[in-house]
Amino acid sequence: MNTSIDLRSDTVTRPTAAMRAAMAAAPVGDDVFGDDPSVNALEARMAALAGKEAALLLPTGTQSNLVALLSHCQRGDEYIVGQHYHTYFYEAGGAAVLGSIQPQPLPVQADGTLALADIEAAIKADDVHFARSRLLALENTHAGRVMPASYTGQVRALADRRGLKVHLDGARLFNAAVASGSNLAELAAAADSVSLCCSKGLGAPLGSVLVGSQAFIREARRWRKMVGGGMRQAGIIAAAIDHALDHHVERLAEDHANAARLHNGVRELPGITGCVVNTNMVYIELASAERGLALQAQLKAAGILIPAGKKIRLVTHLDVSAAAIDRVIEAMADALG
Repeated sequence: MNTSIDLRSDTVTRPTAAMRAAMAAAPVGDDVFGDDPSVNALEARMAALAGKEAALLLPTGTQSNLVALLSHCQRGDEYIVGQHYHTYFYEAGGAAVLGSIQPQPLPVQADGTLALADIEAAIKADDVHFARSRLLALENTHAGRVMPASYTGQVRALADRRGLKVHLDGARLFNAAVASGSNLAELAAAADSVSLCCSKGLGAPLGSVLVGSQAFIREARRWRKMVGGGMRQAGIIAAAIDHALDHHVERLAEDHANAARLHNGVRELPGITGCVVNTNMVYIELASAERGLALQAQLKAAGILIPAGKKIRLVTHLDVSAAAIDRVIEAMADALG
């Protein structure tokens, strides 16, 4: 049994015993034929939670975002996106490579949004020289920051006025809901489509759910097949996610509290030149990347896994307790002291 404390990401969570039991007991069918009852029930449940008409289960968040972009855009179209949003920066250029969709990256503001003026300026004229601006891709949370509630209505109004669709990468939208006290439908209302990852804070071993209109999901289902995402007895995945919706959403507040506990414990340690916390993420900054590499090695020797670098992201999740956070604080104090 792995007893290390892993703060590299909330993707490292392992399914609980109760989740495994739910997976083992799940009624299943062939999802490509549309007859897996567990998948069908989950898709209906997630669509209702997000306030959308329909939903589609996909293996990964990257594929969910890719399918969304392919469903919204044609070859030669453009999507406007944050320079450091996942759909542009961390998904291997899939939209451009597989969909011939041109990205137009914009600077991300301190609060995780894109400036409305920047979006407006990036929208191309209807001219044969330009790619066709079709889609705005947003992200909530971004670097753990919850998108301001006042922003979403403004960006929806801009998109409607300029004829854009809006896709939201909501990989951690449940974190945003718990942190803000909003429900999922409120946070998803301004978007035409939302990708909801279930293998991060929710703790399922895999799976993301894409939500949107009936017509959009019909198109997305075709694209899922084309990019190799058709699954068969996927009810075992749906059961894991369904269990997480029942048991792992409200407890995200514990992850946020543990991140705050970690932030408070390490922010004034010698060698820490910067430290911020947002939801379940703590970012620490050191004097150099070399110092970060040394810290990574020192903590690994103590059974604690973190990334390396000058700026390091530490992520709390359901496999990290408050007692584990105290152990991390003590180990970091020893390493930096």
